[in-house]
Amino acid sequence: MSTLFDPIQVGDIALANRIVMAPLTRNRAPGALPNALMVEYYRQRASAGLIVTEASQVCPQGQGYLDTPGIHSPEQVAGWRQVTDAVHAAGGRIVIQLWHVGRISHTSLQPGGAAPVSSTARAANGKTFTTEGFVPTSTPRALRTDELPAVVAAYRQAARNAIDAGFDGVEVHGANGYLLEQFLRDSINDRSDAYGGSIENRARLLLEVMAAVTAEIGGGRTGLRLSPITPVNDAAQDSHPAALYGHVVRALAPLNLAFLHVIEGQTGGARDLTDQGVPAFDYAALHREFKGAWMVNNAYTRAMALEAVASGAADLVAFGRPFIGNPDLVRRLRDDAPWAKLDASRLYGGGAAGYTDYATLPPA
Repeated sequence: MSTLFDPIQVGDIALANRIVMAPLTRNRAPGALPNALMVEYYRQRASAGLIVTEASQVCPQGQGYLDTPGIHSPEQVAGWRQVTDAVHAAGGRIVIQLWHVGRISHTSLQPGGAAPVSSTARAANGKTFTTEGFVPTSTPRALRTDELPAVVAAYRQAARNAIDAGFDGVEVHGANGYLLEQFLRDSINDRSDAYGGSIENRARLLLEVMAAVTAEIGGGRTGLRLSPITPVNDAAQDSHPAALYGHVVRALAPLNLAFLHVIEGQTGGARDLTDQGVPAFDYAALHREFKGAWMVNNAYTRAMALEAVASGAADLVAFGRPFIGNPDLVRRLRDDAPWAKLDASRLYGGGAAGYTDYATLPPA
């Protein structure tokens, strides 16, 4: 019987334990450049079996929030290299989350002040973070069919840049109402070309991205994040989520991905959405379709995480906000020590306060 604290081989990546630091946007990369403060932040949390970095845009058009890092320029690669070197020196493993926000953006964050792009020209009912604080997202324009190969190419190049920056691999962000999910869900995708309509068409862009990334760096260094029923970022429910996400996972099989990272319920919110009229989703059925490491996420307690791994329901458990206030969360989980609270007023933007100044437990 495996435990949360046992080592595990995830594709080509050997992990010291099954505890994952989930991606957490913190908006502390002015100019979209990783910096020394970020080096310290990730180094402090290197006891996680795996760190998945904050989402990082694959191209300038993919940015949706102020001061989020990218992975598309030589300067960004150099900045991230300092992060990966620090994490590796501390004994950790780290992958970068590859991100294109699609319509969850604002013209002030887009090259030349252009409209954001999406599967659709319909605006999201949501907000993003700019120099003016939180503001409504801008109305997007629908990507032309002939523009989609460039989107795929951006992910491929970002994956290559990630390896050049010293990352152990990448996680493609296919969740939370961002670009790839804007194509997946029929509640958002209103296209009539080869990328809209049927499940096969709506999944086409995601599958093309995954094929390109794995061709570039190998399936053993590639993961994917999905959120089958989360409603965040105005991602209303798909008509047939089980059929949609089941098709995606089955189509991924030939790529031999290292892991699939699944958000259960609403990202950062309720795990059970039945009181909101959302039928329960059968994550176990999806798990049976996937042969790589299965990573679960969303409000896991210590007891839930221990049980998930011991029962075989999960190979890895990702913790998000607990890692903000607890750089030594792995030790606290192992020793059953209390978890410190995070400073919610300092989640986004700023400096070291509420970022790298959280205390760790005294030496045993």
